[in-house]
Amino acid sequence: MLLLHYLIKTLILIFVMYLEAKETARLYKLLSDKLGSDTTEAMFKYIDNKTERSVEAAIKTLATKDDLAKVKYDLSKEIGNSVKWMFIFWIGQVGATLAIILLFLKK
Repeated sequence: MLLLHYLIKTLILIFVMYLEAKETARLYKLLSDKLGSDTTEAMFKYIDNKTERSVEAAIKTLATKDDLAKVKYDLSKEIGNSVKWMFIFWIGQVGATLAIILLFLKK
């Protein structure tokens, strides 16, 4: 009986999230006829609380516009820094190449 009760609770948890209000009312009536109104009410409260907690947990992990703006700013700052060092490296390479060419031309 306990396993059946757990199975019913699990199935309700899966399906209630996708049911419309009319279907939910029909499901409530069917379950209250089978399990009693107290048990059915407790199951629906459990499902509502579980759903609210999972939505709240999902909302906490979402990035806000401020978070995205900060990441964009940090990324643009790093890209600018990388471009600066690439130009410094390229100027050094050009200088070294010119020095080697001038050494060969003097001989």
